[in-house]
Amino acid sequence: MKGQGTLTLITGGARSGKSTFAEKLAAQRGGDRVTYIATCQPWDEEMRERVAIHRRRRPPAWATVEEPFQVAAVLSTVGYQSRVVLIDCLALLISNYLTGGTLAEENSPPGEPEGEKRAWEQVEALIAVAGRIPADTIIVTNEVGWGLVPPTPLGRRYRDLLGRANCALAASAQEVYLVAAGIPLELKSLSRGQHR
Repeated sequence: MKGQGTLTLITGGARSGKSTFAEKLAAQRGGDRVTYIATCQPWDEEMRERVAIHRRRRPPAWATVEEPFQVAAVLSTVGYQSRVVLIDCLALLISNYLTGGTLAEENSPPGEPEGEKRAWEQVEALIAVAGRIPADTIIVTNEVGWGLVPPTPLGRRYRDLLGRANCALAASAQEVYLVAAGIPLELKSLSRGQHR
């Protein structure tokens, strides 16, 4: 297997084509040796149907790991077994930490500083692990700060934390794609072109 892998961040709005583009990129770079890390916790029928659509789109040879919290730990293992690891998505990972899950079992109220702290630690761990594994890492995220200001304190904390996480990952990534209306734009090369 090759040496150190790359980190690619793919962002955009809801239903912009981010996941479809990420899956195509993963297939091009990894073929059948792709591990897909799913962060979604499908609590209701609508979410279960969304998950089913994603599953049907993925090649059957790809490995899938469902992990809503300890994604960096999974990445540190599968990153030595796969050519590409696709994480879909960071927005749900952050949400999982802020709204409960295992945190609720540990008596940490949803949205409190402990959830934010653990979410940020996970972001830092993802950056560190992606920088040392041989597999290429592709992370899908969302742009949630382009719309209305959320009406609740938890919504605003989520928006702000995800924005900070996206910035941190983008700074460490070799490629950053913004997907709008199904069209991917690679932002880092555009940025470098403007500063010549």
